[in-house]
Amino acid sequence: MITNKYKIREHNEAQVLKGIIDHKNISRAELSSLTGLNKASVSSITKGLLDDGLIFETGIGTAGTQGGRKPIMLQFNPKAAVTLSFDLGVNYLKGTLSYLNGETVLYVEKKRLTVSAETAVPLLKETIEAIHEEHPELCSTIIGMTVGIHGVVHNHKIVFTPYYDLDTIDLYTELSQLFDFPIFLENEANLAALGEYTFSKDSESLVSLSIHSGIGAGIVDAGTVQKGKHGTAGEIGHSILYPDGKACPCGNDGCLEQYASNTVLYQAVAEKKGLDFVDSSVIESLKDDSAIQEELKNNAFLLSVGINNIVTLYDPEVVIINSSVYRRIPALLTFIQEHLSSRFAQNISVRNSPLGNEATLYGGIALCCQNFLNIRQLKLHSIYEK
Repeated sequence: MITNKYKIREHNEAQVLKGIIDHKNISRAELSSLTGLNKASVSSITKGLLDDGLIFETGIGTAGTQGGRKPIMLQFNPKAAVTLSFDLGVNYLKGTLSYLNGETVLYVEKKRLTVSAETAVPLLKETIEAIHEEHPELCSTIIGMTVGIHGVVHNHKIVFTPYYDLDTIDLYTELSQLFDFPIFLENEANLAALGEYTFSKDSESLVSLSIHSGIGAGIVDAGTVQKGKHGTAGEIGHSILYPDGKACPCGNDGCLEQYASNTVLYQAVAEKKGLDFVDSSVIESLKDDSAIQEELKNNAFLLSVGINNIVTLYDPEVVIINSSVYRRIPALLTFIQEHLSSRFAQNISVRNSPLGNEATLYGGIALCCQNFLNIRQLKLHSIYEK
C-alpha cells in the first residue's frame, strides 16, 4: 500500500522503477547491471517499491548461463494508483479517471457548455464529486489532477486565453483549496504532445499540432515539454501569415489561426454551402464537392506554411496533426507533405494522431505520472497498447 502517494521518488528509486517499466519483466540482478547500482541497493529499493505496491513479483525467470538460483522477476503495477485528467475547452469538458498506464476507469464528457471564469470551478468540482460517488474505492489513491487549458499557461498561472476568460481567475489556487492532491494546469497542446510522447510514439523529439478554434503546437524533447521563458513556445497559431491581415485576439494581425483553424474552415464551408452548422462530419460528407475540395486544399497549404516554420525552428523527428478534420480525411496529409519542399523538411514525417481527441487527456495522465514517479523520459506505450 502506498504510504505517501504524493512523494517524489529519489533518483536511484526512480532509476530502478524506470528500468522495471521499460523492460516489463526484469530481475534484480538485471536491474543492478542496467542502473549501475549495487545489488544491495537494488534489493533495498525494490523492497520499498513492493511495499508501496508499485511493483510486484511475477514468478521465476530462467537461470543464467552459469547456472545458480533462478531469479524472481519484477513488473510495474499500473493499478497502484489513479490520476484525474481534464480537457477544459471553450464549450466542453472531457475527463478521465485512469490507472498509471493510461487505462481508463471512467470517462466523462459534457458538451454544449459555456465554460467561463464563473463556471469553470463549479463544473470541475461537480464532475469530480460525481466520479468520487461512482468510484469511492479508487479516489483515495488519486496521485494528481491535470487540467488542459486552451491558452497560454506559465507556472500554473493562466496567462492568456483568446476564446474564453479563464485568464481572469486564479484557477490553480481555487482548485488547490478544494482538493488535497497535486494540481497541474497546462496548455492543452503541450499536454497533447506529452501524451503522444508517452503513450504512442517511439520518437524522442516531436511536435504535436492541435487544431480546433485555434492552432497550438506542443513541443517535446526527451520527455520535457519546451515552453520557453514565458510559456508561449509553440504558439504557432499566432505566427503572422499575412501582414496587415485579419485581426487576432492576441494583438497581431494576420495570424495563422485566423485562416487555417478548424473553426475558420467550418465558417468558410458554411458560407459556401449555405449551411447553419458545420463540423468535421459535415466536412467529410462534402469532401467530394469541388468547391469544398478547394477549401480543404487551401487549408492544407496554409497549415504546411506553419509546419515548415515549426520544422526550421525545432527540427523534430515527427510532426503529429491532431485535428478532427484530418482524422476524417487523412488524404489531406498528402497535400501538406507535398508543400513541405524545403530541404529542412525532407526527413520529417507528418502523421495523424493515434490518440485523437484524447491526446490531451493522455498528456494529463503522463504529467501526473512524471511528477509522481520522478521519471521525465517516461514511456508507457509498451505497457498499455490502446
